[in-house]
Amino acid sequence: MTEPVLRDPRKLFYNDRFEKQDQDTPALQTNMTPRPDCGEESYVGSKKMENRRVLITGADSGIGRAAAIAFAREGADVAFQYFPGEEKDAKEVAELIEAAGRKAVLLPYDLRDEQAPKEIVAKAVAELNGLDTLVLNSAQQISQESIETLPIQQVKDTFTINIISMFAIVQEAVSHLPAGSSIITTTSVQAFNPSDNLMDYAATKAAIANFTVSLATQLAKKGIRVNGVAPGPIWTPLQLDQGQPEEKLPDFGQQSLLERAGQPVELAPVYVFLASNDASYVTAQIYGVTGGEPINL
Repeated sequence: MTEPVLRDPRKLFYNDRFEKQDQDTPALQTNMTPRPDCGEESYVGSKKMENRRVLITGADSGIGRAAAIAFAREGADVAFQYFPGEEKDAKEVAELIEAAGRKAVLLPYDLRDEQAPKEIVAKAVAELNGLDTLVLNSAQQISQESIETLPIQQVKDTFTINIISMFAIVQEAVSHLPAGSSIITTTSVQAFNPSDNLMDYAATKAAIANFTVSLATQLAKKGIRVNGVAPGPIWTPLQLDQGQPEEKLPDFGQQSLLERAGQPVELAPVYVFLASNDASYVTAQIYGVTGGEPINL
């Protein structure tokens, strides 16, 4: 009898302590040690998104990158936004999409620019000849130890990038989305169990969770599903660009039930499922990929 292939989740991917490291803005995945695993070598598609037309924000690295690679290997064309200055990572993603035989559209935009959402959606629709999948993933996370030293401009920027841009992009995109389309947001375990050094970031992630559920209620009548993914401690450039205190990085993720940080590729199948027709009866839900920490809305 053939034995099943079982893998101990505690021993998968990188499961040791991390080196102390940081990067100036914008942080690049190519300069991280170790580099996050976004499925560049491992993700294998099975035609779950054949000929779909996808727009992803924040897809040059980390979770957005993993989603972009997975979608392309599942048969989708992908347009993706990234912060100007992250071209090195973005070009890698474009090459991986094209290597899967799909079209890649690069959109370098700063989401703090009020015109960015309009232009991002317009270019994505024009280049992809339509749109049916929207992944809202871009985020700013900057650790501050005290509210007394938290710059209000940082708070404004975090809200603009993390949640206000979602409102603006959906407003621009919704008229292009046919019935059967899917919108996926990226919230966080921080929405449900906030860290005191990430007050502004956590507040936006809680707002995203609520935005997701209320948007799903509005768009159900159009046949558009809306869901969210709540990552836990995932090894991405966000952590190195002031996202975590440098002294805490070596133990990043080690306190999870699975005793390690997660890798972006471990979220990719969730995004694929929520975007695909397999999730035809799934809307207004938040899926946790947290290494064991519970989420409650």
